[in-house]
Amino acid sequence: MIMAGGEGTRLSVLSEKRAKPSVPFAGKYRIIDYTLSNCVNSGIFDVAVLTQYRPHSLNEHIGIGKPWDLDRARGGVRLLQPYIGRDIGDWYRGTSDAIYQNLNYIREHRADIVVVLSGDHIYKMDYTRMIEAHQQYRADVTVAVRDVPVEQTDRFGIMTTDESSRIVEFSEKPKARDKGTLANMGVYVFNAEMLIQRLEEGSEEEPRIDFGKHVIPAMIPRDRVYAYRFDGYWVDVGTVQAYWETSLELLNPGSGFDLFDPNWIIFTRSEERPPVKVGPQAKIDRAMTCNGCVIRGTVENSVLSPGVYVSPGALVRDSVVMNDTWIGPGAVLDHVVVDKQVVVGAGTILGCGDDFDTPNKTQPDKLAAGITVGGKSAHIPPGIRIGRNVLINADCDTEDFPPGDVPSGETI
Repeated sequence: MIMAGGEGTRLSVLSEKRAKPSVPFAGKYRIIDYTLSNCVNSGIFDVAVLTQYRPHSLNEHIGIGKPWDLDRARGGVRLLQPYIGRDIGDWYRGTSDAIYQNLNYIREHRADIVVVLSGDHIYKMDYTRMIEAHQQYRADVTVAVRDVPVEQTDRFGIMTTDESSRIVEFSEKPKARDKGTLANMGVYVFNAEMLIQRLEEGSEEEPRIDFGKHVIPAMIPRDRVYAYRFDGYWVDVGTVQAYWETSLELLNPGSGFDLFDPNWIIFTRSEERPPVKVGPQAKIDRAMTCNGCVIRGTVENSVLSPGVYVSPGALVRDSVVMNDTWIGPGAVLDHVVVDKQVVVGAGTILGCGDDFDTPNKTQPDKLAAGITVGGKSAHIPPGIRIGRNVLINADCDTEDFPPGDVPSGETI
């Protein structure tokens, strides 16, 4: 059961028109591809994807599941949306409420074990090893955990375990630093009967809305709740800064995440496009370019999704550029994330200046690390200078821009 209905508000305009799991990542992929690929590489072929917020892009991407070998007569992938029924049904209020409203799906499959996953993390994980540990513990639920730096413990649910790996305490985003460093990854293995029983115990007085806040803490005193330590690569690209940093980390051979591992392929829905075309004046250094790209300018330390056009004299540096974006002659992109189908006018400098610390005035909590973001289908006029931490909303046209340059921290 993959949770894929999140709004992903911390990604700002990147998740305005799509659910967070549907955001493009690493060129040709979507974020949910990593969880789906983990499932099929682990031999799990009965998969339900629970959607809610702006699901159209996600539904179109997954389709009948063919790229992941999930187009099956028995099993395969099923997209489960919220619904209104006679006795049950409503918008999903949280992760466990989403599962509760789809318990019939679990019953129909006569499942013994239910693996509950988040569809918005970047990682490789063999779930069969966690299931084996779950069975060895004879656990009712096993929670995947990983060590995080002690200064980051207030961002996660922190587990305290005894010497047998049994969880004895759960602290949601603790302010104190004395609860340990084992962070909840949002990956759970449940005995199906126990999962159904505990979710059906919820009431209006004690709702079971979220696994991390309600279900797991309530199970710790009464059930066998164990921790499974995961030491591999795992990143939550939930903020613009984390998304940008993780994308560019993939260009580093020592990043810890190998997209080219033939034994653990990341599957995705690919479009038929021509190969990358590199012009005679082009320079490419330390970059990831995808099919359909045409490079006639300079690309440095950047990730380009399919269909990006870089005009002669243009420079793309330390940036992430999504599908079918057109970058005009002489334009410069520096420390930016640009969504799909954006047009950058000739000679425009997108991301200029040294004032990386000037936060965005409308979204200071999301854009404060010097990264300028362009929303989907925005048309940026030619010949202007746009500063740091600038937010360009989706569908902006050239007449929406003020005359002259755009200083750092502004919103268009």
